Amino acid sequence: MSVDFIVRLLGMIVFSVVGARLGTTYSPALELPTEATGLLFAMVGALFGLIATPWVTIRPARAIRRFLLASPTEKVVMAFAGLVLGLIPAILLAYPLSLLPDPFGSLIPAAVSLLGGYLGMTLFAVRAEDILELLSSLRRSGRLLVEGSVTAGDILLDTSVIIDGRISDIAEAGFLNWRLIVPRFILEELQHIADSPEMLRRNRGKRGLEILRELKRAEHVAIEIVDEDIPGVAEVDHKLVMLARQMNIPIMTNDFNLNQIAKLQGVRVLNINMLANAVRAEYIPGEVIPLKIIQEGKEPDQGVGYLEDGTMVVVEEGRHYLDRTIRVEITRLISREAGKMYFARPVED
Repeated sequence: MSVDFIVRLLGMIVFSVVGARLGTTYSPALELPTEATGLLFAMVGALFGLIATPWVTIRPARAIRRFLLASPTEKVVMAFAGLVLGLIPAILLAYPLSLLPDPFGSLIPAAVSLLGGYLGMTLFAVRAEDILELLSSLRRSGRLLVEGSVTAGDILLDTSVIIDGRISDIAEAGFLNWRLIVPRFILEELQHIADSPEMLRRNRGKRGLEILRELKRAEHVAIEIVDEDIPGVAEVDHKLVMLARQMNIPIMTNDFNLNQIAKLQGVRVLNINMLANAVRAEYIPGEVIPLKIIQEGKEPDQGVGYLEDGTMVVVEEGRHYLDRTIRVEITRLISREAGKMYFARPVED
């Protein structure tokens, strides 16, 4: 015996009883015998129950079941939440609307409840992903601000700045008072680089992992590895930029391309190269300094030397002084985002 047959049978019984009651109630108005009217209405109710019961019971239940099986869990949950939130204003309006004269006082509250529930469920189901992303962002912000995992003064670290290693010295010197945030996908990229078959790339990855271990061991450095991720985005740089936008915190990097992408998307970037340039001693034109010429320049008769901080000095007519330390006079300074470069000329004693 199928469920459909049982439901039809129960519907016949219920609607036949309802029909019989209606027939006996309205028989005087119809000027018909009570028994005949009750029997007629009972037969009509039984026929209606036989035909209509599956359409108001089984068919909607099966449609709801198919929807629940086919829809993602988050969409189902958000639809239910939208239904509840849509019914709240309808419940608040039910009593004032019930005071309207009949039949409006009995019909409008029910109609408003149906409309509010439908609109809330539809809106939350259609915009489920956007609402969940917003709630996730608010949850991260609240948790990070309350628990101290991420705050407005925190910094996301890029792979390049970890491998570079200077961040460890900056932190050791006490110039980093913010919490350093390392997403799990950055750690996985470092591990992937450390497992590379190419020796140079492998050494860079191992250096990055060692820098992270040093930062974790340092007592005065706050570093946190978080599991936050951006689903559906494979490129690590894009993930980092989107995560920085969600958390509303800057990125520390030495990668020029990442620097440009982040700035285009309104993300603040902290570049260690710019910091290094800012703290380097700056010589002014006319100042005389000792310099060792260690190689030839690109142009004829040029020699090249380096200051203690690694800044390049191009010496005009310095090619004749290779492997010698001479006194040079600074003639020009070029300062770019990638670094500074001086031009100079030999000074005869």
